[in-house]
Amino acid sequence: MPQVLLATDSESVYNTVDAALAGEMSKVSRVRAGVEVLAAVRENQPDVVICDLQIGNMGGMATCLDLRMEAEMGRAPDTRVLMLLDREADVYLAKQARADGWLVKPLDAVRLQRALAQVLG
Repeated sequence: MPQVLLATDSESVYNTVDAALAGEMSKVSRVRAGVEVLAAVRENQPDVVICDLQIGNMGGMATCLDLRMEAEMGRAPDTRVLMLLDREADVYLAKQARADGWLVKPLDAVRLQRALAQVLG
């Protein structure tokens, strides 16, 4: 059962992801700020971070880049990242952040489950 760390300050995003993935499929934990992701990854070592592009104090792109740089320096585990984007144009940002995968909102359970399987694949 994969461990998922969800980084979002949006209740609707949390509710959608939790409903689609929690239970027998995976265990979902949550942080509400981008600056909390690195510590949570170090402590819990999730299989994947699902990172909302719009997070209050440190956006999803900066969060993903931070994880990549820390892993490259050996200061954090190498962790897969699935970014949740607001629009198709944001795919460019996900690629620049070196995300392993992305989904454009609105989210639905089937697309989310497929994207998670692909990222973990």
